[in-house]
Amino acid sequence: MESVRRRRNTKVDERPLIIDGDPKAIASEAFRTLRTNLQFTSPDQELKTILVTSVGPGEGKSTVTANLAAAWAQSGVRVILVTCDLRRPVTHRIFGVRNSPGLTGYLSGKATLEEVIISTRVPGLDLIPGGPIPPNPAELLQSRAMESCVEELRDLYDVVLFDGPPAVAVTDAAIMGSQADGTILVVRANETPKDVALHAKDLLIKANANLLGVVLNRVNLENQTNYHYYYYYWEEMES
Repeated sequence: MESVRRRRNTKVDERPLIIDGDPKAIASEAFRTLRTNLQFTSPDQELKTILVTSVGPGEGKSTVTANLAAAWAQSGVRVILVTCDLRRPVTHRIFGVRNSPGLTGYLSGKATLEEVIISTRVPGLDLIPGGPIPPNPAELLQSRAMESCVEELRDLYDVVLFDGPPAVAVTDAAIMGSQADGTILVVRANETPKDVALHAKDLLIKANANLLGVVLNRVNLENQTNYHYYYYYWEEMES
């Protein structure tokens, strides 16, 4: 599997990871805190597969997922990030790798699981990019092939993070929420209306997703010069 990943790790434009580029930044510490909170949030239930979704597009969920995955890998466990936002995949850009064949290549039977797994520059962190945008994202995510993918990744890795699509825009997030051990909802500070956020929460709960909490994203920090946003973990979303 390792040789396959090296061949596919073709560099493209790369976006910096906060926790990798500036580990002493307050945002990096926030991701480590989020990781720690998640490790202890379900003491009576194994929390191995986690979906990260957002209320709507542009709220930073892919950046949150990538940095959380890196923080988890830095703790010494084997982590894989799976791009399940098949309509607007961006994680391959964050890590600077090819998008193809990706998850859609595996789910459509055009590639094996080994062929779509890519090693990243973060030790211990692998990635499955989204792949070419399919005409039927929801059908692929609720297919038997996706169930098999989740089952195999649970056996291969200590933590599996899914970068899902927005919860309100399409049904894809609800589909993935029912397959994961837990779900995190990303909300953009001072911009996401509360009623819309609560609607996203209700959609996930109705789909039997185990909603672990909310990440409040892009909180301005007047005293920080390096980053203009901050990530904060909120364990419970009030109705």
